Amino acid sequence: MESVVNELVPRLEGQHLILGKSTVPVGTAARLQEIADRITAQENKATVEVAWNPEFLREGHAVKDTLSPDRIVLGVRAKGSKAEETVREVYERPLTAGSPFLVMDLPTSELVKVSANAFLATKISFINAVSEVCEATGADVTALADAIGMDERIGRKFLGAGLGFGGGCLPKDIRAFMARAGELGADQALTFLREVDAINMRRREKTVELARQALGGSLIGRNVTVLGAAFKPNSDDVRDSPALSVAGALSLAGAAVTVYDPEAMENAAKVFPTLSYAGNVEQALSQAELVILATEWKVFQELDPEITKQQVAGIAPKRETDVNGQGQTPQPVIIDGRNCLPRATWEAAGWKVLALGRG
Repeated sequence: MESVVNELVPRLEGQHLILGKSTVPVGTAARLQEIADRITAQENKATVEVAWNPEFLREGHAVKDTLSPDRIVLGVRAKGSKAEETVREVYERPLTAGSPFLVMDLPTSELVKVSANAFLATKISFINAVSEVCEATGADVTALADAIGMDERIGRKFLGAGLGFGGGCLPKDIRAFMARAGELGADQALTFLREVDAINMRRREKTVELARQALGGSLIGRNVTVLGAAFKPNSDDVRDSPALSVAGALSLAGAAVTVYDPEAMENAAKVFPTLSYAGNVEQALSQAELVILATEWKVFQELDPEITKQQVAGIAPKRETDVNGQGQTPQPVIIDGRNCLPRATWEAAGWKVLALGRG
């Protein structure tokens, strides 16, 4: 950003506003303003104000969030700011529709986005920490989340226990937040985020261990299908994807892994070219001894367990025949890594359903 300001400002004449949008370490805007002020003082051709307007766009909902933001945040310098008038003009349509407009100082505006992401990550890791306790006690984390989510002080959103968070924002932001706090001498204030990060990574390891147990203790040479590659549904983003991380770990442990995702196949293949990628769900399931639902795409949640059962190989029983001398049908096994399947329906169809945090 400094290089951009150094390159841009000498070319300007008249009055200008530089409006920052990115999630940045607190203090960035003030530093950029100092650079701009130094250059304009030397050139004496322009006045430049740096203000900050953090974006709150969710992947898969960017257009909606742009046209109908749930809030508009503007950070301005302490004195002589003219940014608010310009920004109000830019956002005239959503402001007329009722979107809240919050004006604050520069460091506060920079902290808003990273604090929001850190809170969301903490909420997800909290329920996943409770999930670990549920696994040790035989409790059901989904029922627990439903119960505490009814408390209006808590709410049910972001209490979906499972594989945890990924993507290009939450993991990066909590680590950068901790690093910046350390630079400012406030590192102890955010040490809890290290555990938030650790809990998140443990859920991936737990999923791989569940797969190993389901396959009799060894993954070597076993056929595993991972449904999902994107870090979240309605996106093709595989950055720090829990689904792809699990698929990669299974492959490194010796499993023959097949991945299918409705949108993220091309990006996934660039990250893990050694995995097998199927053209559709049916192809992905055809040789599966074990299925892992790793990204909660609607198409995966709506799979018919009876039809799906006919498409998988299943885990062969230890005995080749039953008591009547008849061949036994391999039992299909699925790990619901997102706790998004109707478990009773799948079990009624003959599936063994394993899940994180559900005994």
